[in-house]
Amino acid sequence: MGQAISMTVDRGRFADAVTPWEEEAWQAAALGWSERELARHGLAEAGPREVRVRPWSILVRFRTGAGEREVVWFKASAPDAAFEAALGGALADWVPEHVVTPLAVDAARGWSLLPDGGPLFRHVLDAGDAGPESWAVALGQYARMQRALTPYTERMAALGVPGGRTGELPRVFDGLVEGNAALDPDTRRALRGRRPRLLDWCEELDAYGIPDSLDHCDLHDAQLLAPAAGRFTFFDWGDANIAHPFTSLLVPARAVRERHGPEHAHRLRDAYLEPWTDLGPSLPELRRAAALATRLGALGRAVSWFRLFPGTPTTGCAEASAQWVNELFTESEVF
Repeated sequence: MGQAISMTVDRGRFADAVTPWEEEAWQAAALGWSERELARHGLAEAGPREVRVRPWSILVRFRTGAGEREVVWFKASAPDAAFEAALGGALADWVPEHVVTPLAVDAARGWSLLPDGGPLFRHVLDAGDAGPESWAVALGQYARMQRALTPYTERMAALGVPGGRTGELPRVFDGLVEGNAALDPDTRRALRGRRPRLLDWCEELDAYGIPDSLDHCDLHDAQLLAPAAGRFTFFDWGDANIAHPFTSLLVPARAVRERHGPEHAHRLRDAYLEPWTDLGPSLPELRRAAALATRLGALGRAVSWFRLFPGTPTTGCAEASAQWVNELFTESEVF
């Protein structure tokens, strides 16, 4: 069946990425697994396959009918993000109303087969069918999901989800500063000199007592699905870590400021914070915690840029990671 179906491959701007897709045996195994799982769910292919190869993942889009939403996605993550498959399956058990439930998961190989989950939030925004108020609804739902996940942090760690808890961030910072060749000696020296500020921020944030949870770490408008009016689901967990939950605000806050204007950022923040108001800290204290966490969230973003398939050139990703480390100490605030 596989030989009779045409296939297009999109490498984007990453023609030099080294991935398993180039290995005939791996490709045959991945496609064969997908075909068997599609058949197990009573699905038959109805059109060409579309492959997207990136340094951090391989996606294959299978058409299962003539409709726009009649598609199934195979995803293989890079080894350092291979936890995503097992995490996706676990989230479907723990918080099914907030995520896409996989059709199949091969945790050992980091493979997932996912149904279509509805339109991307980005497309809904582009069509003018939603605005910043929808972002506030989405972030409130995301926060409630994080609250529900706080009892599962150790189980997530056992699945291989990386750690980025507040107490670990000084060590994470040290590794990023010393290990990234994209940082020149003067920049590295300056970052070392600012390390005491990082320690103060971590100590202050920890003092508010907010429990750790899952941080998506890249929650922009193309990582949310809008399957129904007022309902959102979250996907693409390859950048995730276990961290202070408020670090998740960094990316959506920037997205809202850029698309809708900075005047909407405070409403977004408060909609996100509302599900956390029963934990003890006052609203001003939660807002201060959000300001600290969104700053520290830059470290999670910096780490995630190195989750690549082995052998892929890292120059561009190292530069992106270095940029995030430098942004840790910028004076600008997202709120």
